[in-house]
Amino acid sequence: MTTVALLGLNSLSFAMLLFVLGAGLTITFGLMRILNMTHGSFFLLGAYFGLAAWKLTHNFWVALLAGALATAVAGMVLYRVFLRRFSQLEEMAQVLLTFGALLVIADGALITWGGNVETQPPASFLRGSVHLGALTYPKYRFFLIGAGLAIAVTLWLFVARTRLGAMVRAGVDDPEMAKGLGINMPLLFLAVFALGSLLAGLAGALGAPYLGIYPGLDFEALVLAFIVVIVGGVGSIEGAFVGALLVASVDTATKTYFPNLAWFSLYAPMAIILAFRPQGLLGRK
Repeated sequence: MTTVALLGLNSLSFAMLLFVLGAGLTITFGLMRILNMTHGSFFLLGAYFGLAAWKLTHNFWVALLAGALATAVAGMVLYRVFLRRFSQLEEMAQVLLTFGALLVIADGALITWGGNVETQPPASFLRGSVHLGALTYPKYRFFLIGAGLAIAVTLWLFVARTRLGAMVRAGVDDPEMAKGLGINMPLLFLAVFALGSLLAGLAGALGAPYLGIYPGLDFEALVLAFIVVIVGGVGSIEGAFVGALLVASVDTATKTYFPNLAWFSLYAPMAIILAFRPQGLLGRK
């Protein structure tokens, strides 16, 4: 029973981190139809900028804020200077451009921070473990679960219940009509892209005490983010949440009992879901 509970908590904490990462991609890829291959780079940059802020201030909350804001600014620069000139129909140009940016960022991070594995400690009150009967579990992973749930509710309310969220959905579904209603589409899409980048950076800063920071983390994060979005459904916050839960549960269980099948266990469910439901579990046709 203890093993099952531990497996469930590990899956849930990892799922919440994947959700924050995947939600950022589903906003830019699903809502804006922009194939942003630098999403994993923003995850890595968020972790590194958070670590740099922590070394200066020794404040965990400042580290989270620095990681999120730095990647939001980086996303705004990438979209405003480069991506904005490509239409939603030019996927190959988007892929080539953002993949090139991914390689540049990866080399820049390697030059700046080196190739060693870095770790960032959480806030002092989040260190140590919680004892629940026979089960002992790290406090920080409980924090990840709570933070992920709070972000999920906030994003859902933003997209589904706010006027700005309605403007975003209108701009995606019918840009010409949205322009006719007076919505500033370039400014709106810039803000949405910045939000998606901010979530990637926040996920990186949140994941630093959990996963560590090292070269190659950007590629791993990008693969996981795309799997979450494809399984859950493109453009769906609820889909990203369900996809993160499914991917994290399968990944954690496989690494626990069948470690040699770890990568296969990620791609197999995605292939099965795409075969029977190409739009994903909760995506729209």
